[in-house]
Amino acid sequence: MKVAVIGATGMVGNVILQVLEERNFKIIELILVASEKSVGKTIFFKGKEYKIVGLQDAVNSKPDIAFFSAGGKTSLEWAPKFADVGTTIIDNSSAFRMDADKKLIVPEINASELTKDDKIIANPNCSTIQLVMALAPLHKKYQMKRVVISTYQSVSGTGIKAVQQLENEMNGIDGDMAYNYPIHRNAIPHCDLFLENGYTKEEMKLVREPQKILNDRTVAYTATCVRIPTSGGHSESVNIEFENDFDVNVVRELLNETNGVTVQDSIETNTYPMPLFAHGKDDVFVGRIRRDLSQKNTLNMWIVADNLRKGAATNAVQIAEYLVENKLV
Repeated sequence: MKVAVIGATGMVGNVILQVLEERNFKIIELILVASEKSVGKTIFFKGKEYKIVGLQDAVNSKPDIAFFSAGGKTSLEWAPKFADVGTTIIDNSSAFRMDADKKLIVPEINASELTKDDKIIANPNCSTIQLVMALAPLHKKYQMKRVVISTYQSVSGTGIKAVQQLENEMNGIDGDMAYNYPIHRNAIPHCDLFLENGYTKEEMKLVREPQKILNDRTVAYTATCVRIPTSGGHSESVNIEFENDFDVNVVRELLNETNGVTVQDSIETNTYPMPLFAHGKDDVFVGRIRRDLSQKNTLNMWIVADNLRKGAATNAVQIAEYLVENKLV
C-alpha cells in the first residue's frame, strides 16, 4: 500500500507509525504530513528518513490509504479531497462519526459492514472503543437496556499540552495550562466542551457512538467523564442493565473468549485492570465484574485500555488491515 499519515508529528500520529511498524503493515511508499511549520522536517520510520510534506503534495501522491489524525477541521476540509483521488481515509477525529453516510468501525465488532465504496471511514472515540469491545458480546447474549458510564481519563486524551501541564505541575514548574485548573492531585469533571444540555461533547460521544457501532438505538446510555492525573490509559466504571438475567461466571467466560479483551478479575489476588499496566498494550482489560445488588439483571464492571493504542492508533491500523485483507482498497 501507498500510505499517508496526516498529523504524523502528533501523539496519535506517532503511535500510528509505531503500530504500523510493529504489525509489519506492507508499505511501498510512506507519505508523512504535518502542519506547514513542520514541512521539510524529517521523521524516521523503520530506520529510514522521511521528509514531512504538505497536504496538497500528499493528495497529489494519491495514496491508497490515509490515516487522519490532525483534528476535525482538517478532516472536514481535506478528507474529501483525498477521497476524490481514490484514497480510502481512516479518520481519527469526530468529524464524520455521526454522519449517516459514514461507517463507524471497531473491526472486531462491525468491520463486515465495510465495502469498496466506503472512502471515508470514521475511527470511534477512544473511550467508546474500549467500552463497546466489552459490551458487544454481552449485548448479543443478554440484550442491554441501559448503560451508565463514568470515565477516568488520562491527560494524553487531551494532547501533548496537557501531558506537559501534568509534568510541569508534578515538578513545580509554571507553564502553559491545557485545563482551567491544575490537574496534578486533582480530578476535573470536564472532558471536551460543554453543550446546551449540560453534558460535555465527550459524554455525548459515549451516548451516541455505541448505538451506531452496535446498530441498536433502543439501548439508553448516560455518561460522566472525568479527567484524572494519569499520563496514559483511560478507565471506565460501567453499570449495565440487561433484559435477561446472567451468570457472572458466564459473563467472565464470554469476555475472555472475545478477541481483543482480557479479563483481569481476582479479588483473592487483588487482580484488576489499571492504566499503569495497560500502557503500550492493544487489549481492552476488564475486571471488578460483579452483580449490581440494587436491582435485577444488572452488572458492574471496570474497563481499562491504552487510549492511544486500541483507543486510536491500533484500531485505525486494524481497519486498514481488514481493508487490505478483503481487497477493499
